[in-house]
Amino acid sequence: MTIKPLRKAVFPVAGLGTRFLPATKAMPKEMLTVVDKPLIQYAVEEALEAGIEQIIFVTGRGKGALEDHFDISYELEDTMRARGKSLDAISQIRMKPGSPVYVRQQEPLGLGHAVWCAREIVGDEPFAVLLPDELMVGQPGFMKQMVEAYNKVGGNVIGALEVADSETDKYGIISPGAIDGRLTEVTALIEKPARGTAPSNLMIPGRYILQPEVMRILETQEKGAGGEIQLTDAMAQLIGNQPFHGFTFDGQRYDCGDKAGYIQANLAIALSRADIGPGVRAFAERVLAN
Repeated sequence: MTIKPLRKAVFPVAGLGTRFLPATKAMPKEMLTVVDKPLIQYAVEEALEAGIEQIIFVTGRGKGALEDHFDISYELEDTMRARGKSLDAISQIRMKPGSPVYVRQQEPLGLGHAVWCAREIVGDEPFAVLLPDELMVGQPGFMKQMVEAYNKVGGNVIGALEVADSETDKYGIISPGAIDGRLTEVTALIEKPARGTAPSNLMIPGRYILQPEVMRILETQEKGAGGEIQLTDAMAQLIGNQPFHGFTFDGQRYDCGDKAGYIQANLAIALSRADIGPGVRAFAERVLAN
């Protein structure tokens, strides 16, 4: 079996972020910061660490701030230089010319449709999908862990994470086959199963490595759960025709599409930093003591 190298990653970033209004009324939700770095930057850095060469953003209207973030900032950089300030904080953000690539999803028709919008750029190559709402913190990063597994088994590898049985109705859930360490054979995928009917407690936390054949399926994919074109439904059709595994993450996940999860991420990342951690910890202990 020839395993094609993984070079491309798709970031579906066209969502409106209505759960975070009014903060996201004029700012992309992917630009919400965890401490001092936007969510989208955490996700891009995770992809680059994994060896991804081409970043593909599937955007929508009102995402200009996201595009500007990865561009050169003449005025800012010139002003900082003139004042003798270090550019270290922003020096690694700008991408090489021609990257990222931006493509529009004109209508919010679901994750599957957003991924399909990148079909011409992906071409006939395997590709990763990263959802920036899901902040995955690990050493190495989740995508690098997944790429190492993919290079051994090929096919399709999706992220997997154990959740409580009471939570399984909120997510896409893996129906498991053979288990080999952190790799679990996927025999079926069920999108948001009714409570008590889930085949496992392994959910899919917004990380995917997929073969290009999924794009052909998405071409004619009908609407599924929530009246949207679901990526899970298209992936399910690859099972049995190509190798398909889940890879359990060794690290911590923060659901930053949820307000409580977003606050937890800020607190956890702040506490882990040498520059601000001690002050934040002392403040948190005072608050909790009252």
